Amino acid sequence: MLNNPTIEKLRILRLTGMLKGLEEQMTMNGMSELDFFERFALLVDREFEERENRKLKNRLKTAKLRQSASIEDIDYRTPRCLDRGLIASLSSCGWIGSKNVIITGATGVGKTFLACALAQKAMREGFSAIYKRTPRLMRELAVAKGDGSYPKILNSLAKTDLLVLDDWGLTAFAAGQDQDMLEIVEDRHGQRSTIITSQVPVDSWHALMANPTIADAILDRLVHNAYRINLAGESMRRERAKKGDPDDQ
Repeated sequence: MLNNPTIEKLRILRLTGMLKGLEEQMTMNGMSELDFFERFALLVDREFEERENRKLKNRLKTAKLRQSASIEDIDYRTPRCLDRGLIASLSSCGWIGSKNVIITGATGVGKTFLACALAQKAMREGFSAIYKRTPRLMRELAVAKGDGSYPKILNSLAKTDLLVLDDWGLTAFAAGQDQDMLEIVEDRHGQRSTIITSQVPVDSWHALMANPTIADAILDRLVHNAYRINLAGESMRRERAKKGDPDDQ
């Protein structure tokens, strides 16, 4: 029988996984047939699992994904030119740290859902991620220049394994904003990865920026080493609203 002093010590040490494992073992049949090292290994596994789950929860909280999405919930039934093989390859997360992903298409075809699903899978594999709507990020950086937090924000973005920039090109980059974006992509180039979603075709991105030279530099770092996913078809939100289906994409 598990005694109270042992329980209290496990709580003090914050070994919550081991504590739960011990309580589970006390109610499971057949545990007496295992030797000490086998039972201890189960407790270590339980503690490891508990800590990994806690880390994932913290990563998800920090990321602030716009949608609760997962790779397993991606809809391949609706025709929209989505390559199942490419998504399976991206799900391995082997591209993170060396390449980017660009997702384009009309509104409602599932760009944000797909980006968040890839980010969620990355966090399940131990990578850090942050979601940002591009127009809002530009406004945040403008404010940060005034209150002195600009370097801190850039440093945070530079250290994040995967940055999701949603709604790229929803509005054109104003003077100075293209320079801010160059700072972000330059810090990340060749070391971190970025997912960009946009309603604007990649060929039109150059015209969104005020300074052509800066535009060249940004696109060189983002586009040339990126996987491209161009989604087509009707708005999935509109179609699902008609059918009354859940919002998995």
